[in-house]
Amino acid sequence: MAPFGFAGDPLVAALIGLAFRAVLERSGFGDSRILAAQFYLHNMRVLKVMFTAIATTALLLGLGHTLGLLDLAAIWVPPTHLWPGLVGGFLLGVGFLVGGYCPGTSLVASSTLKLDGLVFAGGLVLGMLAFNAAAPALLDFWQHSGSLG
Repeated sequence: MAPFGFAGDPLVAALIGLAFRAVLERSGFGDSRILAAQFYLHNMRVLKVMFTAIATTALLLGLGHTLGLLDLAAIWVPPTHLWPGLVGGFLLGVGFLVGGYCPGTSLVASSTLKLDGLVFAGGLVLGMLAFNAAAPALLDFWQHSGSLG
């Protein structure tokens, strides 16, 4: 059961996803040049939008819990595994630098039929398939190395 009783409704999920895509596109996150400019400290739009989103989410979670609309105990936070997190973060960062997109923003660019976004999203699918094929060999590293609870 989701923290909000109605969140399992596919229509609600689709509307939230479309709204999120629209906000990302309006923020410029569908343009790889704007995203890459963050790494060169030329355009801090990504930092500003993401910080605002995180702060807003934290405030709304607190408000929802305070008003009794949200059960924070129903939100599961996965355990931390240091080394898999560092390796995954490094690979994500390299892919972001090379392609100019993170997985979510590549889908935003794809939704507006930008060729680089479509290619990156295709690479994302191939990467997921490759990880799925390699997962049995990586299971011990993935589940047990650097466990911090």
